[in-house]
Parts: sequence; structure tokens; C-alpha cells
Amino acid sequence: MDMNAAVVDTYGSPEVVRIQRRPRPRAARGDVVVDVSAASVNSGDARIRGARFPRGFGVPARIALGVWRPRRPVLGVALSGRVVETGPRTTDLRPGDRVCGMTDMRMGAHAEYAAVPEGRLVRIPDGVSDDHAAAVLFGGTTALWFLRDRARVRPGERVLVIGGAGAVGTHAVQLARSLGAEVTATASTGNLGLLSRLGAHHAVDRTAVPLSDLPGPYDVVFDTVGALHPATAAPLLTTEGRAILAAATLAETLVRRSRVITGTAGAGRELVSDLLDRVAAGTLTPVIETTLPLDRIAEAHARVDSGHKVGSILVRP
Repeated sequence: MDMNAAVVDTYGSPEVVRIQRRPRPRAARGDVVVDVSAASVNSGDARIRGARFPRGFGVPARIALGVWRPRRPVLGVALSGRVVETGPRTTDLRPGDRVCGMTDMRMGAHAEYAAVPEGRLVRIPDGVSDDHAAAVLFGGTTALWFLRDRARVRPGERVLVIGGAGAVGTHAVQLARSLGAEVTATASTGNLGLLSRLGAHHAVDRTAVPLSDLPGPYDVVFDTVGALHPATAAPLLTTEGRAILAAATLAETLVRRSRVITGTAGAGRELVSDLLDRVAAGTLTPVIETTLPLDRIAEAHARVDSGHKVGSILVRP
């Protein structure tokens, strides 16, 4: 049985993404097959498609992902949907279960069906839509892992979120507020109202106020867009402050500094379940800019490339 999938068989601009008929995956060993309801198109997908990686990561990324073209041509790591088939070693999920999760290096979410290890999927609670479940994954896991688990934000601390209107930033503003922080966030002029609605105490127009003029110091500076490096982050911090560089270069990642936090966010079941519980309780709301059919996925990639995406963009097969 075949299915529609968005295929990237050469690195390049958004136009290289095309719809192709491919064999539907089967559930081997501990996998389940998910009938995909929604999948996000995020900055990670766009980086792989365009072979544009943070400085220093170009060679290792190509070795891992494919030197001349993506080794796995169907991209996409965050999905929601319904289980339609289970492998012989699965123990928990059953056909019909509504689930969401991250496929990690296996990718494959930009298709009608995806095979995913059972351990990477979480049941979607009643009251949480498939769209919200898909949208919370990429930005939500990154924001929660960095803020709660790495920076260990405490009540009363001052947190600055740089790039507050993106997929990571919109979640970071809400999660920092829920952790008890006083939140300042930056965005372009048109998105300042969104930051306030998400819970930011102070919304700063990045087009009018340089980062060096912000009224710090801050206990945590969360750079979601690659605007800072350790030297430029330091003047914004208190003596015990921590800088989170979510888009760090290879050198910034390898060189350990006591007040600089880098790395790749986890996406395990505990993180995803926590986020889903917050969405179900109404304390976290994923921001979705638009939802497109799968055959318009090139438009989604182009919007991500523009640097002006607000929240998440989803595709529906």
C-alpha cells in the first residue's frame, strides 16, 4: 500500500520539497504506525532541507544526515495522529489510540503515515486537539527542557526571552511565567501584543531597542534565535545569571562555560506528557500561525526561511 509523502532528495530551497507516492511503512519490532493528523514544519526541518546549520556543524551534520542529499528524504520530527498498526514487541499502545511524539533522527513525519518507536509516543489527553498536540512538541520540549531542567528557573527570577514570537519563544514566555519568573520578551513590532497575551510582563520591540539597552540584569537570558554568543550575553546577566543559547555554534557547544547552557533538548515521554497536561489544563497554549495541506509544504518551508514565522506551522496529510 502506498501513501503521499513530502520528499527532499536534494539539498536546496523550499522548491526542492515535492510530493511523492512511497510505500506505507510497516510496524516492525517495537514500532507503531501512526496515521498522521498533523505535523509541524520547523526550523530544524528547514535547516536540514537547506543544509544550513549553525557555524561549525556543517560537516558533522552532513556526515550524520547525508553528504549530498538527505539520507532520510521524508523530513519532519513532530507529529500527532492515530495508531493503526503495532509491532510484535509493543506493549502499551493499541490501534485507535490518539498519540503524539517526536521521531528524532528517524524523521518521517511529513507523510500520511509514519513508523515511530512506541517509547517515543504519548497518548493525547481528552480535550487536547491533534493540532495543539503536534504544535507543542518542537518548541515546547525545547523551552521546558532548557528553562526547567537546565537553567532551573526559580520563582522571582528575571527571565529574558529573545525571539519570543517563534515556536520556541512562544512556549518559553508561557513556561517561564508558569515557573514564577518575571518575563521580558523581544519580538518585532507587530507581535508585541501576542507577547503580552502569552504572559510576558514586558514586551520589547526588537526593531527599536538594541539588546544592549535592555533594562537588565537578568537571571536567565534565553536566546532562541542565535542573536547572542557568550561574550555578548554576559553583560545582560546577574552575577549568578545563566545564558541559554538554543542555536549555539559548534565551538560554543563544545567549550564548557559555567554560565552558558547549550545542547540538544530532550523529547522523552516525561517532557511531552508534562506539556500535554499543561495544554489540557489551559495553562499552556501552542501558537499556530497556519495549517496547510501536505501538498503545500513548500510554502511552509518558505515561511520558516523568512524568519518571520509566528509560533508553529502545521501540515495535514
